[in-house]
Amino acid sequence: MSTTQSERLRGLLEPLVSAADLDLEEIEVSRAGRRRMLRIIVDSDEGATLDACAELSRAISEKLDETDAMGEGEYVLEVSSPGADRPLTEHRHYVRAVGRLAKLQLHEGEGEVVARILAVDDEGLDLEVPGVKGRKPTARRVTFDQIAKARVEIEFSRKDKKEEEA
Repeated sequence: MSTTQSERLRGLLEPLVSAADLDLEEIEVSRAGRRRMLRIIVDSDEGATLDACAELSRAISEKLDETDAMGEGEYVLEVSSPGADRPLTEHRHYVRAVGRLAKLQLHEGEGEVVARILAVDDEGLDLEVPGVKGRKPTARRVTFDQIAKARVEIEFSRKDKKEEEA
């Protein structure tokens, strides 16, 4: 997708997404055979519900039909949330991931850390690194400028604190 088309779509769709109390995370146009696929990724602090995505999809579809933003030809519109293992790229992503396990790839020579995000501030993250072989977890501080890439890790067996307290 050309930068100008991306910018134009973002300018057109951002007000609709904001009106739905969601954040526009990503716009992606790709080819699927003869048709094009327009994928819109949205999120919020509470998450993007299926109903919110469906409502927004109808509003976006109407707006795109009124304009020539997608040009001529068929396309498929998909509005969805980023998914559980999404990359963490913005400050708000880290804030939304508090309490979750994340894999942080640090810049050259600093390695990789898998840890639970305990707190986020303007400079970085307070982490709890799980103990290995029965050892206690340790605290660690990582600043945003140390992070090359970060992604939430999916946990299938973790109990919620509410379950642990019961």
